[in-house]
Amino acid sequence: MTIYNIDNYGARKNSSELSTKAIAAAIAAAEAAGGGTVVIPAGTYATGAVILRSNIHLYLSPGAELSFSDKPEDYPVVTSRWEGVKRKVHASCIYGEQLENVMISGTGRIEGNGAEWWDKQRNRPEELTYPRPKLISFDSCHRVTIKDVQLINSPSWTVNPILCHDVTIDNLSILNPADSPNTDGINPESCSNVRISNCHIDVGDDCIAIKAGTEDTADRFPCENITITNCTMVHGHGAVVIGSEMSGDVRNVVITNCVFKHTDRGIRLKSRRGRGGTVEDIRVSNIVMEDVICPFILNLYYFCGPRGTDKYVWDKNPYPVTMETPRFRRIHFSGITARNVHAAAGFIYGLAEQYVSEITFDQIDISMAENAAPAVPAMMAGVEEMNNRGFFLGNVRDVRFRHVTIENHQGPAFYVENGEAVKLEGCESRNVGRTEELIQEVTVLPSQENPV
Repeated sequence: MTIYNIDNYGARKNSSELSTKAIAAAIAAAEAAGGGTVVIPAGTYATGAVILRSNIHLYLSPGAELSFSDKPEDYPVVTSRWEGVKRKVHASCIYGEQLENVMISGTGRIEGNGAEWWDKQRNRPEELTYPRPKLISFDSCHRVTIKDVQLINSPSWTVNPILCHDVTIDNLSILNPADSPNTDGINPESCSNVRISNCHIDVGDDCIAIKAGTEDTADRFPCENITITNCTMVHGHGAVVIGSEMSGDVRNVVITNCVFKHTDRGIRLKSRRGRGGTVEDIRVSNIVMEDVICPFILNLYYFCGPRGTDKYVWDKNPYPVTMETPRFRRIHFSGITARNVHAAAGFIYGLAEQYVSEITFDQIDISMAENAAPAVPAMMAGVEEMNNRGFFLGNVRDVRFRHVTIENHQGPAFYVENGEAVKLEGCESRNVGRTEELIQEVTVLPSQENPV
């Protein structure tokens, strides 16, 4: 293995002087030799954007820290995706495009120094000529590995592979403040064959979000063949989220052996009219959740983002089914425990013209919090704060609950609005203050009024 130590190319350890050129020189030398390992030795190295090349292994030694600049001029402008749409953006702190066989590893730390970027996003957005850098992003690459490193204080999304094939993300520790804006943990976007395992994620937005572009994405590609296993996730708006950018389809996803704690939501699927695309063949098993607003959300009336308040998004009247109509189907949950749940055991709401379908819940144990804080379970017009509710289902078809227990709920354990073929087997309520219905099924005619 050929080693390229950045100190040998003029890097300045424990100095405020940027080592960007020295790191680039070490990478260029490795590339010229056909590949190699670029080593960041112990110590802190200030730097601007690091642009990787094919067949390069960036290794952070124990005690090493790459400390990234918070100055926009230290990040070249590139064309890549931002929230599903190709546009000019600042290069990520570590970035590469159209690469093959690239790796970041080691037990060192990558410090994004995001505070200045977050302040601009909150209070001085006019100073952001281009979107904030991500911490690590690869665009259109094949065989990408990121493992073992500590990632902290990302300016925006932390790890974002885009249009990549064969991606391994293993044993990362990701820490961004709970109030930092849009600092998602790991967001594979229109990627295939992705393995995420053994990570600890504590962030200010979604811990893991699987995405596939929006209706404004010119070329749509699916995000498919994704496994997520053996991860712990705390804080964040959602533990594992699919969407709302899913226009290119999301399919073949397995989520297993994870713990979610203090995440606003647990498993969260979201989209809306206009996005098109299908989310299908999702399996979630062996999960423990604690202190979440709502463990399960499948919402096709998601209103956040551009055009989210248009009538086309919120209207509960049926529309013609077209290529712009999103679909959720064949989604299965099993072996899941959720404790201290606040708003509702689950919230599933399909479109009036395209019901959420083929959903199963098997061996699910949910306990509502004793002093639940009222909250909105899903971002959807017309939904008010609630607490201690059971499952709330609307516009669903072919849904089966088998051996599902809900404890300390108020109202029916299962409220079904406009449902077809909803079946319960071996389900029960426990420790309710009064006798409550197990299931309440109603038909609701849509309103012509704007609920926003």
